[in-house]
Amino acid sequence: MRSEVTGLRKTPLNDAIRRLGARLVDFAGWEMPVQFQSVIEEHLAVRARAGLFDVSHMGEIEITGTEALALLQHLTPNDVASLAPGQAQYSALLTPQATFVDDVLIYRLEPERFLLCVNSSNTAKDFSYVRASAARLRADVADVSDAYAQLALQGPLAGAILARVTGAEVGAIRSYHFVEAEVAGARAILSRTGYTGEDGFEIYLPPGRAETVWNVLLEAGKGEGIAPCGLGARDTLRLEARLPLYGNDIDETVTPLEAGLGFMVKFAKGEFLGSAILREQHERGVTKRLIGFEMTGRGIARHGYPLRVEGRESGSVTSGSYAPFLKKNIGLGYAPAGSARIGQRIEVVIRDAAVPGIIVKTPFYKRRA
Repeated sequence: MRSEVTGLRKTPLNDAIRRLGARLVDFAGWEMPVQFQSVIEEHLAVRARAGLFDVSHMGEIEITGTEALALLQHLTPNDVASLAPGQAQYSALLTPQATFVDDVLIYRLEPERFLLCVNSSNTAKDFSYVRASAARLRADVADVSDAYAQLALQGPLAGAILARVTGAEVGAIRSYHFVEAEVAGARAILSRTGYTGEDGFEIYLPPGRAETVWNVLLEAGKGEGIAPCGLGARDTLRLEARLPLYGNDIDETVTPLEAGLGFMVKFAKGEFLGSAILREQHERGVTKRLIGFEMTGRGIARHGYPLRVEGRESGSVTSGSYAPFLKKNIGLGYAPAGSARIGQRIEVVIRDAAVPGIIVKTPFYKRRA
């Protein structure tokens, strides 16, 4: 569905979001809410209580067949064979150069049926890439994005709120596990995953039921101060948790090892696309690393600002913002591996002025268990 005024694609929640007074923006061709209140208020609501996000713009790709597992084992560095039905993992679609086509969540729905959640801007690219790779395999690849709306209920009270509107044993769903259950009368996938650094759930459901479930969840969490949240808070939350954004922190020029995502690389599973390059990087070391830094001078590091390490320009800021919970200005960027040390002084060029900062340990924010 497209807006007759803007020509942008609309999620099934567009009308409900407009009624709440959200400020809408063009995000990868979608008309999406950037904020309902202030970004800071929404950010802090998620850290302290709960926030509800419309993420129906995300893409979904289904892979089925006797060689569906073999296809995913070839295209991704993580070990898909380790998943039982009802489990999910964070991984990546890799190029032959071991760089990112996209970062993805992989759900094992059945032994020979998988669902990939992919970034909205990459859906068509990812679908074509996976389908072309499956050409000689007994695996069917389908873009099923139109069959799903997706809500993200995030925050320390997310589980208690969700439990009020579903018969599923929410507390029994472990991190990176999921169940299929009814939520406010809608059949849905309840996944204990998220992109905020908080506990929470991502809910996949039929588009026609999305507005009902959205409203029911907001009502169920009203007493706890649940907040409808937009893309602005989603971005600051994920940055505090050092969760990478495709197109900023990761893309087709960097590998998982350079991006500090080595945990998703499982060499023991055998050969996969780009594995030889990753083995060499693992053995010899990478030449650059994604660093996290805090600004010690006045100024906010924004995406694209030049980044200097040891007096030399090392690239640019990949992500940067004021961190509402931490009350600091933070950022990410790539630095030469030999200089990517905790405590290393850096500079960010902000309006022709070199503003000092320091490399720090990440994630910047980690929730209490």
